[in-house]
Amino acid sequence: MIKRDYYEVLGVARSAGDADIKKAYRKLALDFHPDRNPDPAAEERFKEASEAYEVLSDSRRRQIYDAYGHEGLAGAGFHGFTDIGDIFGSMGDIFEEFFGSMADFGFRSGRGGRRRARAGADMRYDLTISFMEAAEGVEKEISISRVALCEVCGGSGQEPGSKRESCRACGGSGAIMQRQGFFMIQTTCPECRGEGERIEKPCKECKGEGRRPSHDKISVKIPAGVENGMQLVLRGKGHQGERGAPAGDLFVFVSVTPHQLFERSGDDIVLTMPISFPQAALGDTIKVPGLKDEAEIKVPAGTETGDEIRIKGAGIPRLRSSGKKGDEIVRFVVKTPKNLSKRQKELLREFIKEK
Repeated sequence: MIKRDYYEVLGVARSAGDADIKKAYRKLALDFHPDRNPDPAAEERFKEASEAYEVLSDSRRRQIYDAYGHEGLAGAGFHGFTDIGDIFGSMGDIFEEFFGSMADFGFRSGRGGRRRARAGADMRYDLTISFMEAAEGVEKEISISRVALCEVCGGSGQEPGSKRESCRACGGSGAIMQRQGFFMIQTTCPECRGEGERIEKPCKECKGEGRRPSHDKISVKIPAGVENGMQLVLRGKGHQGERGAPAGDLFVFVSVTPHQLFERSGDDIVLTMPISFPQAALGDTIKVPGLKDEAEIKVPAGTETGDEIRIKGAGIPRLRSSGKKGDEIVRFVVKTPKNLSKRQKELLREFIKEK
């Protein structure tokens, strides 16, 4: 099924701010939540609106969507929601923020009873490399501060050798029933926070959280040919998820510093090469710098400013094209002679007369 435009789903303009997006989603959530709307199509509308909000309320995902659409999000690891449980597992805190107690609006905390462990959040790291490092590829070690898996308990949150016991408040279901008027409302158990179990002895290292703050060094391989502004995705290197749930991803944004001699044009490099008037008029053989070695080229007689010579395969390696490279473009600039001697001036005058 072809997905609709997320802005169209929420009924907001592409320039809408966070407050407008939140307001539009809150209205749709109230209108189409399947516990409030018996229409069979309501659940699909609710999932569609929730997916749109999940993307547009996140600045990084919104940036990817605005630039590359649904395919860009899929490439970044976001595939939407498949059922109502996914929505509450990912957005339970958002509903609490919107509506306060879920019971106040007749919502249930989830149809499966127990709350799903939430995956870890993604992270961003800005990395600056040199022009030559981008051209040749490089491996960098970066330091990040993140929430990592507790190595002592392996993410379980319990002291090694201890056990988990069924929550007495909810009987292990992760949810409790509350009466509101003529209705019975299912809400998340406040004692076990929807897990259905309680830890007998919390892990001393992480205090029962299953994860803890960590300062880690990570090796990042920058492929040859990377361009300024590109992103590298390190899967599972973001914040650790709850209770052993998958970790988020680390997005490395690459900035490339300019080079003193070369400019980049796609996979080509451009070198501006000054030559003298006699060289331009008579032609010459000169050596020009390259990314690795010098190259010898011939300056054709009659060369003018702006003329170019292309050195095949002397440019930047092409990403995802093993062995292929761009070219080096030598762009000539003819220098006007200054401070001429008397003899040089006489020769130029003779040249003008003969012409």
